[in-house]
Amino acid sequence: MDLEKQPQQPVAPAGPAPAGIRASDADRDRIADILREAVAEGRLTAEEHAERVDLVYRAKTVGELEPLVQDLPTPGGTARSATSSYGYGPEGAAGPAENLVAVFSSSTRRGRWRVGGRTNAFALFGSVEIDLTEALFGQRLTVVNATSIFGSVEIKVPENISLRGSGTGIFGNFEVDTLESADPEAPVVVVNGYSVFGSVEAKPKRGKLIANLHRQLRKHLGH
Repeated sequence: MDLEKQPQQPVAPAGPAPAGIRASDADRDRIADILREAVAEGRLTAEEHAERVDLVYRAKTVGELEPLVQDLPTPGGTARSATSSYGYGPEGAAGPAENLVAVFSSSTRRGRWRVGGRTNAFALFGSVEIDLTEALFGQRLTVVNATSIFGSVEIKVPENISLRGSGTGIFGNFEVDTLESADPEAPVVVVNGYSVFGSVEAKPKRGKLIANLHRQLRKHLGH
């Protein structure tokens, strides 16, 4: 056989993974990013976001993931303002989650610190306090996943951001004082989770405004 006369077969371009392929962690994170952007833009309610995220991490195949975002635009599909009054980074900034754990103890995060996109808080016969009133938001959307079992998780935010939440109290209390900022560029904090014989509370702290902090920071940096 003359191999030189054999025509070369075209190589098919790589396309989306077939629906029956097992979903990878990267596949789930991609869908979760789209959902985070959608709740920040108001396309999904906090309850819809929590429901879909739960399905994302239960999905076993790519085919189970795609229907969860069929009615949503892809990240970056909408042009955004080039400037931001709060100077935070892109929507849904990637990065590892910060974990705050209190087992028969207490854990506190407060002061001037840069908030990541995700924070996990777990209290078992203990207490976790997350104070965001002086924090620097590295992205527009911040998600706090809070679990309290015979303990408490308390989250404080500035008065002029958007605060949303979805959760359940089982022989306990899950309470989020919903806020909607008049500024469309304001950070959004979403609190999800549950409490069992415990409490999860998220509320604004009177007199704390993120705009004031931003001006102080610019002055400190000499801008």
